[in-house]
Amino acid sequence: MEKKGKLWGGRFTGETDPIMEQFNASIGYDKRMWKADIQGSQAYVKALHKVDIVTEEEMNLILDGLKKVGQEWEAGTFTIEKGDEDIHTANERRLKELIGQPAGKLHTGRSRNDQVATDMRIWLREELTTLRHHLINLVHVIVERARRDIDVLMPGYTHLQRAQVIRWSHWLLSYAWALQRDVQRLQELTSRVNVLPLGCGALAGNPFNVDRDFLAKELNFSGVAGNSLDGTSGRDFVAEFLFWASMTNMHLSKMAEDLIIYSTKEFHFVQLADAYSTGSSLMPQKKNPDSLELIRGKSGRVFGHCAGFMMSMKGLPSTYNKDLQEDKEAMFDVYDTLMGVLQVTTGVLSTLTINKEAMRSALSPDMLATDLAYYLVRKGIPFRDAHGLSGGCVALAETKKCAVADLTVEDLKTVSPAFEPDVSSVWDYENSVEQYTSAGGTSRSSVLQQIKQLETWMTALD
Repeated sequence: MEKKGKLWGGRFTGETDPIMEQFNASIGYDKRMWKADIQGSQAYVKALHKVDIVTEEEMNLILDGLKKVGQEWEAGTFTIEKGDEDIHTANERRLKELIGQPAGKLHTGRSRNDQVATDMRIWLREELTTLRHHLINLVHVIVERARRDIDVLMPGYTHLQRAQVIRWSHWLLSYAWALQRDVQRLQELTSRVNVLPLGCGALAGNPFNVDRDFLAKELNFSGVAGNSLDGTSGRDFVAEFLFWASMTNMHLSKMAEDLIIYSTKEFHFVQLADAYSTGSSLMPQKKNPDSLELIRGKSGRVFGHCAGFMMSMKGLPSTYNKDLQEDKEAMFDVYDTLMGVLQVTTGVLSTLTINKEAMRSALSPDMLATDLAYYLVRKGIPFRDAHGLSGGCVALAETKKCAVADLTVEDLKTVSPAFEPDVSSVWDYENSVEQYTSAGGTSRSSVLQQIKQLETWMTALD
């Protein structure tokens, strides 16, 4: 006797342990794929009709029933019942309640193995479009800020030590370029997600010669999985999504870390809007950058899902194993997390206030030591020698307990006779940034060129 409510119950006579029932169920989280599951079933019943497994009347009855199931989900009136272990079971159970016995034909030649893989790909494909929109919007916000604040200078850092003078806009755009690569990777990922496993059955294929190309066309897939074993068990697309999200989150975490540092009283380069800050329950003077700290913190959560899922996958024998049920919680949680991170990051950057004076005050003549070497290079001295001579000037200033910019020409000539009165031009911060005119540099013209390139790229995406 068939075990009521189970798609697999025919060979079992004993009852499932209630704890095992709960342990085995995925309906609590895979119910969010209800729409994808219905779409897959709608296409599949049409394919069954093409090979005469269902009559036209039965097909229309099933299609009408699936439409009603979808309407219940839309209206929030669908009731999950005991025994609905996953979204596929729930939808088929409800379909049978609505239309009766013909519902039993829908699963002909189809397994939950190819069904769930199809649902996941449909769901993820749609949600990647949403992520892409938010990611591009974030790049747009960064580019707009870079254009608006182009004349603001700040220290650039290596090893968290002041290094060279750059434009604030140049710092902003460094993340825009990283996020552009994330968009490109997302587009490539989407093409690999968009491969249809439906029609692969449990593992061996479909015995009723369903037209898989027809299914792909119905469901807007670019092609079909080339091997049924791989089609039902392949989760590369999930692992790749988790890695892509980890990479994207890593970029946003690094940006958040920079801004956390820049927002401290010690730096005071930026101030977060109240909408993206919190206070202290004890210290009334505190304004904490919780939004940025959460962006940074949630990257660990995303990385963990990626690493954890790869560990689940690495030892599996071929084709479907129940371990693969772990794919959905990772996929859903990473999607939800990244959606929040993208939106909060966009809000932070669009409302951020910058302190131009503090950035300017943080500049110091010692940051121009490399420029002093470049000055000597332009006098014909090889760079390695010029680098050493510049270092000698820094050492001389330390000996004299003054800034290197306060050394007289006579002082400098004790290091190298190549120094002349025009060396005074080196101690100008605007001159410093304006020498970097090569593509990708921090001069005004180079930054404007970067802005133009990114704007052209975003326009082409539309």
